[in-house]
Amino acid sequence: MAEHKVSDYEEIKGYFRNGMTLMFGGFGGVGSPPNLIKHILHWNLSGLTLIGNDTGFPSIGIGQLVSEGRAVKVIASHIGSNPVAGRLMSEGKLEVEFSPQGILAERIRAGGSGLYGIITDVGSDDPFLNSDKATLDVNGKTYLIETALTAEAGIIYARKADKLGNLVYDKSARNTNPLVAMAADVTIVEAEEIVEPGELHPEEIVTPGVFVDKIVLSKGVDWKWAWE
Repeated sequence: MAEHKVSDYEEIKGYFRNGMTLMFGGFGGVGSPPNLIKHILHWNLSGLTLIGNDTGFPSIGIGQLVSEGRAVKVIASHIGSNPVAGRLMSEGKLEVEFSPQGILAERIRAGGSGLYGIITDVGSDDPFLNSDKATLDVNGKTYLIETALTAEAGIIYARKADKLGNLVYDKSARNTNPLVAMAADVTIVEAEEIVEPGELHPEEIVTPGVFVDKIVLSKGVDWKWAWE
């Protein structure tokens, strides 16, 4: 019989540690797991390398970890929505590796697919962007080698999960979550609703349970608190 993956926040605490690489789903906070992030703050984790689309907002999404100084490095497509991230980068307190949004998604996908990386001509003619990247000549054209991205743990957010870890997302909150689920050594899902196996229609499942290790039930998010 397949193992049920439902857990609680205290049980999953052991998957997190100071100095780890943490990948997260979400786009400006939408699709990021609010309660998992709050628990990571509560557990006083620090020295984190964060991999995801952006740095959220100062008090929303992954931006809370950045604003509290818990991250030492971020790999993201942009940080403009979080002025704290920009300030920390300018002060030399936060290393930021920028990757174009599509390339970032492909690097995560490559990591989840067991590939070394991808090749692309995006930025190949810009020495500022490619000065530290390996190149590859194919049919007379030079391409950049963008290395794959993986993480020790990935935290994602789903609309529904069954107890075996099959996931359904809520419209655009899907964003990078399915890719992150593939690319992390351990994938932990915060789900708005947890149902019994068989209650999800096979055609609506986006992430199959094989990519999921643990599921915790979301307690919702207090958006008034988040915007303060």
